[in-house]
Amino acid sequence: MALALCGLAGLLVGFTGFGSAFERFADEARWRARQHPASGQLHIVEIDARSIAAIAHWPWPRSNYAVLIDRLREAGAASVTFDVDFSSHSVPEQDAAFAGALERAGGRVILPTFGQESGGGEAGWTDSLPIPELRDHAMLAAVSILPDPDGTIRRAPLGTMTAGTPRPSLSAMIAGANGAADQDFPIDYAIDPNTIPRHSFIDIRDGRFDPKAIAGKDIVIGATAIEMGDRYAAPNYGVIPGVVIQAMAAETLRRGVPVEAGWQLPLLLGLLLSWIILAARSRLLLGAAAAWSPVLVFGATTLADSLWNTHFPVVPALAPIGAAFLSATAMRMLRAARRRSLHDARSGLPNRLALREALRSGQGMGIVAARFADFDRLAASLDAEGTSEMVRRVRDRIATVTEGSLVHRIENRVLAWCSLDETQIEAQLATIRTLMLSPIEVGGRRVDVTLAFGVAAGERREHAEKTIARAALAADHALAEGRSWHYHDATDDDALERELSLLGELDEAVGKGEIQVYYQPKLDLGTDRIGGVEALVRWNHPTRGFLCPDLFIPLAERSDRIASLTLHVVGQTIADLLVWRAAGHEIAGAVNLSAKLLSASDFIAALRDLIDASGIAPQLLTFEVTESAAMTDPASAAAALQSFRDLGIAISMDDYGTGQSTLSYIKQLPLSELKIDRSFVQFAHQSRSDGALVRSTIDLAHELGLKVVAEGVEDIECLAFLRAIHCDMVQGYLISRPVPAPDLAALLGQSFAEAA
Repeated sequence: MALALCGLAGLLVGFTGFGSAFERFADEARWRARQHPASGQLHIVEIDARSIAAIAHWPWPRSNYAVLIDRLREAGAASVTFDVDFSSHSVPEQDAAFAGALERAGGRVILPTFGQESGGGEAGWTDSLPIPELRDHAMLAAVSILPDPDGTIRRAPLGTMTAGTPRPSLSAMIAGANGAADQDFPIDYAIDPNTIPRHSFIDIRDGRFDPKAIAGKDIVIGATAIEMGDRYAAPNYGVIPGVVIQAMAAETLRRGVPVEAGWQLPLLLGLLLSWIILAARSRLLLGAAAAWSPVLVFGATTLADSLWNTHFPVVPALAPIGAAFLSATAMRMLRAARRRSLHDARSGLPNRLALREALRSGQGMGIVAARFADFDRLAASLDAEGTSEMVRRVRDRIATVTEGSLVHRIENRVLAWCSLDETQIEAQLATIRTLMLSPIEVGGRRVDVTLAFGVAAGERREHAEKTIARAALAADHALAEGRSWHYHDATDDDALERELSLLGELDEAVGKGEIQVYYQPKLDLGTDRIGGVEALVRWNHPTRGFLCPDLFIPLAERSDRIASLTLHVVGQTIADLLVWRAAGHEIAGAVNLSAKLLSASDFIAALRDLIDASGIAPQLLTFEVTESAAMTDPASAAAALQSFRDLGIAISMDDYGTGQSTLSYIKQLPLSELKIDRSFVQFAHQSRSDGALVRSTIDLAHELGLKVVAEGVEDIECLAFLRAIHCDMVQGYLISRPVPAPDLAALLGQSFAEAA
């Protein structure tokens, strides 16, 4: 099909003549490639500046021409051709002297005829011939050459009609070439005009030349002096005298009349080369074929010009070559884009789309999904390339058990593959689990990886995506329940339907006012009053009641709705802070930022615009990020958080102590405070180890200039312990459960000791 389109492109160019400008460019290139000297048989006698200065009167007395003819005849010139106008009479004696010289030359002199515009307000052309007394003893030849529309002379006539008589052109007469009137030919501009021998008119007239150089030569006489104005544009050589162009045309015809062949043969060559281009299997071969094909076309046509005087057009051959290269490049780009669309960009593994297509190509194949446990922790301990390498190493282990089944990366945390034999799945999963007991070496480090598996039975091809989703959901269940694997069943479908339904309703929940912000107070132990609040999102569903954030926040993150939800929470928090401030309570509000948002430039920009438009003092805002979120992409997280810190917004690390590499990230991130996770705080007053961890964390934070918030404070003894070790702020059910904004207003301004 592609080759047929290439052929069509060549045919269109051939029949329409499209690309004539490029054809002219190609001609010039070929002339330069095969440039050669003139034959030396033809000499030019120049009416040059020196001759004009010596014979001061113009038009010259024709006796000068008579003397010139006699000198050339005596030297043995083969022929003498004039490119000079003799169509009007001069002084009779001068005309007679010139006629006498012509008679003595015995018919070896050629005089020009030409056409010129009629003038005098009359349209048309007038044919001009030498005066009658000069015609009797001279041959006549047409000297007129018409330039192309761009003013450049590229062709010359073989003959024309003048005064009702067909006459050979001047160049045809000199070369002895035959042709019909109004037939023309391309001038061979590969001939170097500078190699045509030249003689000054005045030197020949006065005998200052070597007769041996003239003997047997064809002589052309014409003006080369700039002031004579007989100059024309020629390819490759700029503006040159008309007599030089006449001489080059005569030199062209000495080889014979150039054969102007059709474009069909070059087109066949172009199609052959196009087929080679389209058949190229690698980019290297494609580039070589595309680069050398025009060279071969130019070389072949140049060779035809040199050896057989045959001129072929090249554009009809180059058109399919260009079309083939574009087609091959486009097809490669499409194939590459498709390959990219079917592969995970980081790990190079085939992706979810590739798995979907594999399912659609086979009937009844089941899916096994493997979910990484603690993927964020693993990713945090490795860089991006290390994480990809870990995924590939796990793929390799799975592939050794699954008998060559292609392993796909359908999510960052999930691998999956097709299974044709469900009876073997449990045995395979048991083997994989055993293999995974051995650590994986990544970049010189040994990493322990745990997988949870989900299995979904195959269905009809059109349900491929549903089968994949079921397997991934089953793996989620296995991980949540602490089991090795889980088989998808009907109850899982119900859960999936509920999630999908909830996801659809989430889009409208914000607009309907169902998404509400509750606030959990933070007690400032220095003042014993509420010094800040943490904003917590709640969904007051019209039929399901209040939904736990753990139910819909992960859905929002997976479906890329977390940005809009977060902007809504920040906007509501700012509005409530401004209301409390107007009532005389200036407290800070903290909002959690999802890990996905720290590298989302659009979200970062929208959040900055929201803060700027609100007019709130940035010092009243705190953005909380989890330790694992900050560790997933530390560079992006640090840059985003620093931009907010530069505005004056405080940055808090939430759930401190539950992640890895804690100290290094405290150093890298622009933090203002640490929030110690409730798992360490709740029993810190009872557990010696927990107490030591909390105390050392507070001391370290204070040394680094950071405030500390302790989470999960639920009894007075724990609060007393935190006061004793100089914790800055606490939050937990002892202080207050999360409450809506109107209820929080009653707590503001009260001393905790009084309230208690």
